[in-house]
Amino acid sequence: MLPKLKFDEKGLIPAIIQEVNTLEVLMMAYMNEHSLKMTIETGFTHFWSRSRQKYWKKGETSGDIQEVKEILYDCDEDTLLIKVIQHGKGACHTGNRTCFYRKITKEGI
Repeated sequence: MLPKLKFDEKGLIPAIIQEVNTLEVLMMAYMNEHSLKMTIETGFTHFWSRSRQKYWKKGETSGDIQEVKEILYDCDEDTLLIKVIQHGKGACHTGNRTCFYRKITKEGI
């Protein structure tokens, strides 16, 4: 049974995906109640695509799947932290290991 979570007006909740062994933040995506339940049931991350308006399993086309090890939620009950083992090259569709590979520097502001 899911805890009481605060999904937004579109029924979505942000999910931060973190590598369980390195603690590296890999990506952020959105889940709804159904994709969260699919994630819990299968042990692999599933999300709701806001642009495509459909469910997707991370790695379904690339093979870079995320094996779920732990699911946490924050004190406000409005954000998930999902710790995974990232299989394959990485989490980012650009080919990078993480989606957070660019920096904003003082010079760039």
